[in-house]
Amino acid sequence: MNQELPLPSETCEPERLTGIVLSVQANYYWVRLDQATPLVAQDSPRSQDPLLLLCTRRTRLKKIGQQVMVGDRVLVENPDWQDKRGAIAQVFPRRSQLDRPPIANADHILLVFAIAEPALDPFQLSRFLVKAESTGLQVTLALNKCDLVSQADQQQWSDRLQTWGYQPILISVQQKQGLSSLYVSLGGKTTVVSGPSGVGKSSLINILIPDVELRTGSVSGKLGRGRHTTRHVELFELPGGGLLADSPGFNQPDLTCSPSELARYFPEARHRLEQDVCQFSNCLHLEEPGCVVRGDWERYDYYRVFLEEAIARQEALNRQSDAEPTTKQKVRSAGRIEAEPILQTKKYRRPSRRTEKQALQELYHDIDHLDEEHE
Repeated sequence: MNQELPLPSETCEPERLTGIVLSVQANYYWVRLDQATPLVAQDSPRSQDPLLLLCTRRTRLKKIGQQVMVGDRVLVENPDWQDKRGAIAQVFPRRSQLDRPPIANADHILLVFAIAEPALDPFQLSRFLVKAESTGLQVTLALNKCDLVSQADQQQWSDRLQTWGYQPILISVQQKQGLSSLYVSLGGKTTVVSGPSGVGKSSLINILIPDVELRTGSVSGKLGRGRHTTRHVELFELPGGGLLADSPGFNQPDLTCSPSELARYFPEARHRLEQDVCQFSNCLHLEEPGCVVRGDWERYDYYRVFLEEAIARQEALNRQSDAEPTTKQKVRSAGRIEAEPILQTKKYRRPSRRTEKQALQELYHDIDHLDEEHE
């Protein structure tokens, strides 16, 4: 006798699907599935299955403090196709991880600056470039608003940045110029769009991904810089393949690299170190004899400023590690890690009931002993 096979939802084994986290909202995660759902009868209401599920995180992941980030590859179980819900049961190992913006598995950074309005600041640009280089990801530099300057100024900046080790892509979001070259650099990659506020990042994404409409902001007249319009990280699918992550704009990113690593994040210095080696292995490229980095390259003064910051930060960390810790980390709901003060044991810890009972018995014994002496 032929027995009708049960639908996947009726089997004992839960449905297990893989996908990528596109956005995080509180304790919920939008996951784009890699594949459509298992085939079922054509007359089934599940024949038109969505590829997006709103998921929660399994309690087991919360207990072990497993954070789920935008860009994570995840395993989804027990999908509810009617309500488009699911549960994340596993987070696969990450290829890369950025903390600011918080995103996993990115392999490319698109750094967007404006060549005018606001004016391009070489020091600020260098700071962003060093931060981008420190991630170890591929870096592409795009200069927006090129329609606001002359061809001569565009060529001057292009030549200058080539001496830094970069081949910038000159674009105009307003005039839709230079975008074809940008599409080529984004194809097949998971790209994080970064840069200061007000340079046109959100406007650029609105053009690259027509179905997306991000909020855009103007440039502050008093400060000469942009206002923040992006508040969280979200992945968007590019029409030609690849993923794009918008991130909040920052005017001064933090440099967290160690002093010994800093020179490697300047392509000019890195090239010199690849051609030759310094006399001392721990050379910081300041006044040491036999240094191959120290020289007349344009951004050497910027390197010295960033090095002072890195040294000061390292010294502060060393002092902090030598001191007795005053806080401890506690894993809260949704894997959120918070610092909690460490209380002084003798002053704040409540004694156990056993200890209190023993102390009370000793007190009674002393009272009885005193009564006997008075008798």
